[in-house]
Amino acid sequence: MSVLKLLYDYFPMAVYTGKCLVFVSEEWRVELTEHKNTDFSRLEGKMPLIRVRIFKKALDGDFVPGHYEDFLLDSLGELASQIERYVQFAVGCNIRENV
Repeated sequence: MSVLKLLYDYFPMAVYTGKCLVFVSEEWRVELTEHKNTDFSRLEGKMPLIRVRIFKKALDGDFVPGHYEDFLLDSLGELASQIERYVQFAVGCNIRENV
C-alpha cells in the first residue's frame, strides 16, 4: 500500500490525488509526494522517501514553489509527526486542522 494513502489517515484535511497528498488553504499549498529510493545500500521493505513541497500564493493568485524537504523515516507515526511539525513551522499553522 502507498505510504501516501497511509498518511492520509493522519491528515484528514488532505486530498489524495493518486499521485500526491495535497493540503490547500487561501495562502498555502502543501504537496507530499512519494519517491522510490534509489539508494541500493538500504534494505528492501523500508519506507520510501516522502518529499514535502511548500507553495505560497502570489499576488496574481498562482501558487509559487517555495522550499521543500525530503523525509526518510522508517516509522509511519514518526514520519507523520515530523512532516506535521515541519509544515507547522513553515506555514505557521496546524495542517491537521487547517493549512
